[in-house]
Amino acid sequence: MANAPNKSPRDMLKDVSRSFYLTLRVLPGSIRPQIGLAYLLARTSDTIADTSLVPLEQRLDALDAFRGRVRGQNDAKLEFGPLAMQQSSPAERMLLEQCEASLGLLQGLTSADLKLVQQVLETITSGQEQDLRRFAAADAGHIVALNTAGELDDYTYRVAGCVGEFWTRMCRAHVFPKARLEDDVLLAQSVRFGKGLQLVNILRDLAADLRRGRCYLPAEKLASTGLNVPDLLQQNHEARLRPLFNTYLEQARAHLLAGWSYTNALPRRNMRVRLACAWPILIGLQTLQRLSRANPLEPQAPVKITRREVRSWMWRSVLYYPWPAAWQRLVVEARGRELSTPTP
Repeated sequence: MANAPNKSPRDMLKDVSRSFYLTLRVLPGSIRPQIGLAYLLARTSDTIADTSLVPLEQRLDALDAFRGRVRGQNDAKLEFGPLAMQQSSPAERMLLEQCEASLGLLQGLTSADLKLVQQVLETITSGQEQDLRRFAAADAGHIVALNTAGELDDYTYRVAGCVGEFWTRMCRAHVFPKARLEDDVLLAQSVRFGKGLQLVNILRDLAADLRRGRCYLPAEKLASTGLNVPDLLQQNHEARLRPLFNTYLEQARAHLLAGWSYTNALPRRNMRVRLACAWPILIGLQTLQRLSRANPLEPQAPVKITRREVRSWMWRSVLYYPWPAAWQRLVVEARGRELSTPTP
């Protein structure tokens, strides 16, 4: 069967992540190509890692070859045909089929931007490889859990916290290079911002991940509740899990509020960057609010923010931006009142 016509990076981004594509569109043109390319390549490597129908060693080899190309260590053409054939999503199949075209865009970056993109992809792919090895024997009948809270923190940094650093350094270089900012504080907050977004995903997807044999809640923490990992497959254990689950809800919320402080520390004139940061924070906080009322062990009804609600947050943030008090009320509304205020 003939391959589908090639798509532009912009079209592929729109296909693989509509929510991030909205964020990308609002970014200033000086950083949009670099951040878009980094995301496109990260999604490509994630697709490689997640192709469960392909043997583990083959995926590890493919991920290693991909990483070598990003590093610039070799120029051998990548052939991901067998991986592409296993994709049920046309968008993800296209990512693999057009991997060479995406990698070719690295050559158009300046040396400084290329280094930043390489660094963030190195960290992200290390987290993806770690996940592959950790859950190598995992399936619905054999759930593997992270062991410690430290492992969870390390994972959220590798796949998301490092993105906050990358985003900040790219903005610092191209958007507000001369602004008087506390860079150490800003970078620390940006890491927490990324970790918070990933922790929201982990908490929202708990039931689905368990049925894939993966548990990101640390076993040492679960032990304190008297629950074993397999117990989480039973929805009636929600009450015993709830205190621990609420602890992680609060941790995620504290991270996102650090992200809100980060957003408001950026120069006010850089409205586009601040909006691009605000949208995932508002959506993430509302997701946490709903998770506080839902049964996280219920696989049939995952918490989801509708597209209509996403658009509402976007338009209101634009409308309220000129008025600081109204702008701040957005995050108060998104937080809700279900959880006590954590210490950031």
